[in-house]
Amino acid sequence: MRTTAAVHVAAGSVLLAAWAAAPAGAGPGAAPFAAELRGSAVAAARAAGRGVDFGPCPAGLRLPATVRCGTVRVPLDYARPDGEQIELTVSRSRATGTDPANSKHKVRRQGSLVHGPGGPGESGLSFPMMSVLPEWKRIAGAYDLVGYAPRGVGPSAPLSCTDPGTFFRGPSQAPAHPSAAYKRQRVARAAAYARGCAERNGEALRHYHSLNNARDLDVVRAALGENRLTFLGSSYGTYVGALYATLFPSHVRRMVFDSAVDPGPEQIWYRNHLDRAAAFEHRWTDFLTWVARHDAAYGLGGTAREVRAGYEEAMARLAKEPAGGKAGPGQLQAAMLDAGYDDGLWPYRARALSAYLKGDAAPLVELAQEYPEAAAEAENARAAHLAVECNDAPWPTDWAVWDRDHTRLARRAPFQTWAGAWTYLPCAHWRAPRRHPLDVRAGRGELPATLILAAERDAATPYDGALELHRRLAGSALVTERDAGSHVLAGGPNPCVNRHLEAYLLEGVTPDRPASCTPHPQPQPRATTGQAGRGPGAPAERGSGQA
Repeated sequence: MRTTAAVHVAAGSVLLAAWAAAPAGAGPGAAPFAAELRGSAVAAARAAGRGVDFGPCPAGLRLPATVRCGTVRVPLDYARPDGEQIELTVSRSRATGTDPANSKHKVRRQGSLVHGPGGPGESGLSFPMMSVLPEWKRIAGAYDLVGYAPRGVGPSAPLSCTDPGTFFRGPSQAPAHPSAAYKRQRVARAAAYARGCAERNGEALRHYHSLNNARDLDVVRAALGENRLTFLGSSYGTYVGALYATLFPSHVRRMVFDSAVDPGPEQIWYRNHLDRAAAFEHRWTDFLTWVARHDAAYGLGGTAREVRAGYEEAMARLAKEPAGGKAGPGQLQAAMLDAGYDDGLWPYRARALSAYLKGDAAPLVELAQEYPEAAAEAENARAAHLAVECNDAPWPTDWAVWDRDHTRLARRAPFQTWAGAWTYLPCAHWRAPRRHPLDVRAGRGELPATLILAAERDAATPYDGALELHRRLAGSALVTERDAGSHVLAGGPNPCVNRHLEAYLLEGVTPDRPASCTPHPQPQPRATTGQAGRGPGAPAERGSGQA
């Protein structure tokens, strides 16, 4: 136990500030919102007293011995801080204290850098492992790298909505223009999934949402002994960070928003979902164009149109006869959707498509391989993803609205539109109460300088989201990787982006005006298949939408 007079004085100051008023963005229902704010102050004060007892990580997390783990207790319901508690698992690698360019030069420790993972539904527990990568060593010299599993994500009070043993449903179909009968089947499946979420999780389900994720983040900050938070949010983690900056502006030290979600209340989440489907169509064209440029390696055609025709031929063949009994159209589409997140995957996906069309299904079957031991983790990720997004905001409840919007969108963006619809359709049948999104914003002088990183052609979090967040957070700085679309940039292959990241985290320096980086080199063809991606966080919304 780490209880000192200083801790109690600081905690008392936080409590008084929290009780004074709810933030201006609270809107309707400000009184219960103020109760939750008071509850978060109580929880943070308690966490500051307890600290985190770091020790060996659970064996099931498969983390190296250099990474240590502990738990932080948070209220299930912040309006009742003395009620039911849940535990969040936290991981940490200590700052090395050295400069990788000069091992004899000691570096001043700057506290903890907490990573907010993507998804929602992804775990950040592996983030401390970034300390061994060359791109992260300067930052890891000055900061403890801290990751955590958000509420609902195993092992932090994990959610489940269906039997993990039946979660993988391959082979599956993925019609670009589904029939009325197929739509009825998917509507029924979505309703059953939402019902399973309600039955398996009960009244607790309503407390898994983004506002509570932001409150949890403040409790983690306090437990780490940090007066102010230094934070790196990836993808969905940027939305949690934006909420945190709105709720707790005086607790912010430095914040990086990497691949920013559009935080506009009208965008959360249905409009963001539609915009993402449109952006994936552009990114899909980028991939097809790259494959055509390397026709000598893949033999799929010298134009994007010809490569697309090959993909459609493969989809038609797989609809009639899945490859190896495992890979149907849904699995091929999911593999190609992954390529939209990371162009490092392009050579492997192109090779699998090329091999299949030439009579060798093995590379595609390898991509579609489902591992039973991973089913529980995958099912949990999907459950946490949908719980947060369905709880966060109103969704259309009339199937006619979904059908109209997606039918229109699929005419110009057929690649991912319907797969996305099936992923999120359980939100139309959700049984927990819906919330109204907070109006994220900060006026000039309310926050320290913050840094936004964005790729101009990012499909998972379209570039307009970075521009909107930049507009809403006065004093924020925007760094754009031009003419590139890989998702999650921090510590990636672009040295210009990484220099801006280091200058900000290590020295507090941001560019005076929006900065541009030339794109990182596109990949070259390779002769082998593979599935490895990169980056500290991979969004849980990847896949074919088999919720």
